[in-house]
Amino acid sequence: MLEALKEAEKAREKGEIPIGAVIVKDGEIIGRGHNLTETEKDPTAHAEIVAIRQAGRKLGETLGWRRLTGCSMYVTVEPCSMCAGAIVWARIEKLYIGTMDPKAGGCGSVFNIVQEQKLNHQVEVFEIEEGSTKTRCQEIVRDFFRELRDLKKNTKEQKSEDTQK
Repeated sequence: MLEALKEAEKAREKGEIPIGAVIVKDGEIIGRGHNLTETEKDPTAHAEIVAIRQAGRKLGETLGWRRLTGCSMYVTVEPCSMCAGAIVWARIEKLYIGTMDPKAGGCGSVFNIVQEQKLNHQVEVFEIEEGSTKTRCQEIVRDFFRELRDLKKNTKEQKSEDTQK
């Protein structure tokens, strides 16, 4: 999860929503990603999708790119429904979540796509227990949105002052 947090920090530094993900197979990181939706002008460039694409390319070298079986994903925030679908499609076996997302989560909070019995694959989900890692996963997102709200508020106030002059 610490590597996923490093990815989230990269996203924050770029002004992206700070979510990071890594995919591990046999103890080796084979895919890593952070949100790039603003940078790439691509609404699908979520951390999980970026990591899945990278892992697929890495495993493609051994003809195993279609299925990420035997892989685990570590992600700082619960994946959305789009990413949850991609996780199922990729056949990732285990998903470790830093903090749940009660507004848009696709792995248990709002929807539970990764454990839907009607689908042909289910993912084992583990939420990180209380502790410093979980706290950091929560803080990095909370602080980002607080800073964004403050920036918007200050911009709005500045425009109002400029209009009054």
